[in-house]
Amino acid sequence: MKSSKLIAIRRGRVLLVRRRKDGAWTLPGGKRKKAGESAKACLRRELREELPRLRVRKTALWRKFDGGRAKNGARNHTIFTAAKVGGKLLIGDEREIDRVKWRKPSRVRLSQTTRLICQIFLVKRRSS
Repeated sequence: MKSSKLIAIRRGRVLLVRRRKDGAWTLPGGKRKKAGESAKACLRRELREELPRLRVRKTALWRKFDGGRAKNGARNHTIFTAAKVGGKLLIGDEREIDRVKWRKPSRVRLSQTTRLICQIFLVKRRSS
């Protein structure tokens, strides 16, 4: 299963959502629902559903990531970054998400895939 995720950083904190089903923090985004849905269209749809008041500008493909056998069924992730992220952190889908916050990844229990993505992204960012 393919998914699209957004990695956004502000003042050393990453935008994260907490899944209701297991309490793990993850990057906003989700699985593609329709055959032929592009990765970017999937990200836009998921952000509208999960965080309807979030305003994301200038998204760019960062990388594709094979998450292996993830518990949520998603395996291939397309990760985007955003030049600007603003708006109110209001949850749209309360059945799926119970919190949204700018957090330091080292201070919360991340999903396995989000932990790997953050480690790679933050290390690469420091070395640039």
